[in-house]
Amino acid sequence: MAVLLEHESQIFLDLFHQDGLVICARGLGIDRLLLRFLRLYCEPASLVLVLNTSPAEEEYFIDQLSSDGVVHLPRRVTNEITNNTRYEFYTQGGVIFATSRILVVDFLTDRIPANLITGILVYKAHRIIESCQEAFILRLYRQKNKQGFIKAFTDNAIAFNTGFCHVERVMRNLFVRKLYLWPRFHIAVNSFLEKHKPEVVEIHVSMTPAMRAIQTSVLDILNACLRELKRYNPALEVEDLSLENAIGKPFDKTIRHYLDPLWHQLGAKTKSLVQDLKILRTLLLYLTQYDCVTFLNLLESLKASEKAFGENSGWLFLDASTSMFVNARARVYRIADEKLNQKGKVSEKSDVKKENELKRELVLESNPKWEALREVLKEIENENKNSEDLGGPGQVLICASDDRACAQLREYIIAGAEAFLTRLYNKTLGKDEKAEEVWIKDRKAVKSKGNARPDTGPQAKKAKLAAFSKQNKHKKQQDRTIIQMIGKTEEEKGEQLEVEDNKELSSSQESIIEETIPEDFHVNLPSDCYYGIFKNPLTVIHPLQGCSDPYALTRVLHEVEPRYVVLYDAELTFVRQLEIYKASRPGKPLRVYFLIYGGSTEEQRYLTALRKEKEAFEKLIREKASMVIPEEREGRDETNLDLVRDAKPASVSTDTRKAGGQEQKSAQQTVIVDMREFRSELPSLIHRRGIDIEPVTLEVGDYILTPDICVERKSISDLIGSLNNGRLYTQCTSMSRYYKRPILLIEFDPNKSFSLIPRGSLHQEISSNDVTSKLTLLTLHFPKLRILWCPSPHATAELFEELKQNHPQPDAETAMAVTADSEILPESDKYNPGPQDFLLKMPGINAKNCRALMNHIKSIAELVTLSKDELSKILGNAANATQLFDFIHLTYGEAISKGKSKR
Repeated sequence: MAVLLEHESQIFLDLFHQDGLVICARGLGIDRLLLRFLRLYCEPASLVLVLNTSPAEEEYFIDQLSSDGVVHLPRRVTNEITNNTRYEFYTQGGVIFATSRILVVDFLTDRIPANLITGILVYKAHRIIESCQEAFILRLYRQKNKQGFIKAFTDNAIAFNTGFCHVERVMRNLFVRKLYLWPRFHIAVNSFLEKHKPEVVEIHVSMTPAMRAIQTSVLDILNACLRELKRYNPALEVEDLSLENAIGKPFDKTIRHYLDPLWHQLGAKTKSLVQDLKILRTLLLYLTQYDCVTFLNLLESLKASEKAFGENSGWLFLDASTSMFVNARARVYRIADEKLNQKGKVSEKSDVKKENELKRELVLESNPKWEALREVLKEIENENKNSEDLGGPGQVLICASDDRACAQLREYIIAGAEAFLTRLYNKTLGKDEKAEEVWIKDRKAVKSKGNARPDTGPQAKKAKLAAFSKQNKHKKQQDRTIIQMIGKTEEEKGEQLEVEDNKELSSSQESIIEETIPEDFHVNLPSDCYYGIFKNPLTVIHPLQGCSDPYALTRVLHEVEPRYVVLYDAELTFVRQLEIYKASRPGKPLRVYFLIYGGSTEEQRYLTALRKEKEAFEKLIREKASMVIPEEREGRDETNLDLVRDAKPASVSTDTRKAGGQEQKSAQQTVIVDMREFRSELPSLIHRRGIDIEPVTLEVGDYILTPDICVERKSISDLIGSLNNGRLYTQCTSMSRYYKRPILLIEFDPNKSFSLIPRGSLHQEISSNDVTSKLTLLTLHFPKLRILWCPSPHATAELFEELKQNHPQPDAETAMAVTADSEILPESDKYNPGPQDFLLKMPGINAKNCRALMNHIKSIAELVTLSKDELSKILGNAANATQLFDFIHLTYGEAISKGKSKR
């Protein structure tokens, strides 16, 4: 395992000696810190639980520890481990990763030896809010174990910026007293990283005039939409919704935070404005990240869809929008008979294609960053030629934002800008033109570039290098060296291993991905997201986001050990990661090329992210200075009130009429909860109110409050889904059959409106497909069913407590025995469910007279023998008796003639 850096050892020792919450700056290696703790506790003598990790993260930690030679690796608790062997599994000790749902149930059923737990490590601690499962686990743990430690880690300082005293609330839920803050500007971090600075080359690429004009247009439209949004909703006049924030990534979350509670009250105009803001932000992203053809394609598709639906808030008709379309088209093509003054708008590009047979002359403006990248790669290549004193050529890692950008860069480097953009144009916008013209143009493009399909083998390398290096002299020289190098590798296979995969990057583009593994590598690259370019020196492109494995880039960085890193897109976390990477390998050179569009939204986005994190840390430092932390916060004795399970307020007066006010001993309340319900926060809140929870697998209902009361809980989305697919009907049938008081609980999200239907969608005509219509039908079908409406889980927990008062406790065995087709019925209902359902479907029989009829007759066969008079006596209504008698005894012919005579 890599040796901890100076500041990391300091954090480790602080946290080791006293439990607390560590908040680190993004990219400063919070995972390295957690790994160090895992390494410490990977032994049978201790039992340490790790909360809040995803499967991919668990895999990464286990891989790192196994490569470090740890014998007792962390284990995972999954559903595959049966309940009866679970206790043994825990008692074997070591570090255990478990999902919160499994741990909650195990703590409640004492399947986990709580008193033997050494401690709990909480990852991504900013997510621990009061009602979440992890907070419930920590509370159960502290109630049963006062000695063990709780150590929490997070690198998301910005998350603590929202809400009132957020960090204090999180610490309260974690039962920790200490807060350790480690921003990037911390003196220890700053001075240490300054000593080991990588060589950074910042390249401010200037955008082309057309790109700059498009950016200005989009920002104007974005600003207009924001102003319009605030005009319709004065409540949104907040500093969070500024233009600067609108171009950042978290803006969607911010706007949802403000609009969710009143979404049902918003008009169509506001909703379409929110949608437009999303589209405009995508346009800004596409402008700097991808090429001119992809950008124009997105724009044209927007125009087409807006035309088709006509649902546009009006931004397409602004002047700025027209200017944006003109400039976007000018980057890709110009109409042949355009006037000279309009030609001036087009970027001066030397190799503009002139084709008389097409109405459009293709301009295909290359991305300025591509040229910069090409220059950087040429510089690296020249340096690698005379790099004997550094121990041979250095590996190169190019990082772009996502998969699509990586694929585009790869094709650009291999095929050149013109061939790539022509292919892209033909695939998208060129489809509208005549097929043969496209074909002629394609042939010309191929000829002009000499870009025949590269085969595997030496020719492939030739073609790639020919495209890559512009100068003929270098080209010939490199062809020769590459071919010699490949000859060598084929002879001496023991020394070098080659892996060649054919990967299809998109439907029409097949590329060969190569990857070289030097002598000391025994495995392929540990990530499947990379795009290889050259075999020697190894040059790979890797996306910064969008990989299934969050640590893919970290793994690649440590495996490839590049000497040169080219940041095609800037991302704060990875920039910091590179600083740590350089500091952990002192003496080894690392040069970072930082490509960024000067004066662009991309640059602004990066600077805003930096500023936001800095401000978040400054706020946390101020909060820490004024924070009042009670002595008993850690809950190691009985004085912590958060561990008291009683929801009665202190102001409740005692009733002195009952034996002079002395406390009455009440029986311990219990609720039986279905296992699947532990995904929600309700069980945690019920437990908090002093009610015991018995987790079992229930087939009928979600919560059993008393032997008679059965509750089926539905969130709004769940309710609509189960009403549509008919599942709710069968659930209500089962509940009504086996319990005297079936209840349907409709639970709303506390952050959203407490209304089932938006105010705007109440129509004159009531449709049978409406949720309300279906609920009405449900209540008509099940007269016994009661519906509870709860604005939040807190309200539900309180309601459950009131419903249970002065009622006997339910029995888990009985509740589990009730299945949808079981014959065990409550004592009062000694009737067969099948014939009972059949009886209720007969004319003249309803829920009121059904019971009287069943008390008089033993079977359907006996019912057939009864006369009309006997039936009217039992049913107490002659009309009902006639209906039933006719239904049983009337033949088809008689029924037809009776119908005719009625007419």
